[in-house]
Formats: sequence, C-alpha cells, structure tokens
Amino acid sequence: MTPHEILRRPVITEKSTMLGESGHYVFEVARDANKIEIRRAVEAVFKVDVEAVNVSHVHGKMRRMGRSTGMTSSWKKAVVTLRKGQKIELFQGI
Repeated sequence: MTPHEILRRPVITEKSTMLGESGHYVFEVARDANKIEIRRAVEAVFKVDVEAVNVSHVHGKMRRMGRSTGMTSSWKKAVVTLRKGQKIELFQGI
C-alpha cells in the first residue's frame, strides 16, 4: 500500500483541533494498516518525525431515514504524536 492509501483523511473535530495544539494529529486510516505502516506513511507524506501512534476502531452507528434503518461504516482512527517542536502545516488555521 502507498502512503496515500494508508492515510485516508484527517479527522477535523473540536477535540482533534485541540489535540493538534499539543502535537497530536488524528487521521482516518486504512482498516488493514498497522502502527508501523501508519508511522512510515506520516513520515513520508509530511516529512516529520513520529514519536508514537495510537490506533482505535470506530464502530458504525445505527441511523434512520424515515422508516428505513441502516448502519454507517466502521473505520479505523490513528492518533499520531510528533516529536517536540514539529508541526503538520495541513492543520494550521483551522
């Protein structure tokens, strides 16, 4: 898998924005990617040094549209901690 296939998109929420101020960045990643692959992908794409990677699975939720019900997709979330003093410019100004 290429680094751009591993890192699907950044997760932009109020909590992830506050984490970004302390050097933690949140990404949606491929479901079959492991911590080592995520570390290498972030280092390759953004040219930074990764200190730690924490991964969690976000389970889909039940949603209703009128009478019909369905499930949202499950996805994998990675919280990446960078070395002190480093930033990812993609998240600045959000």
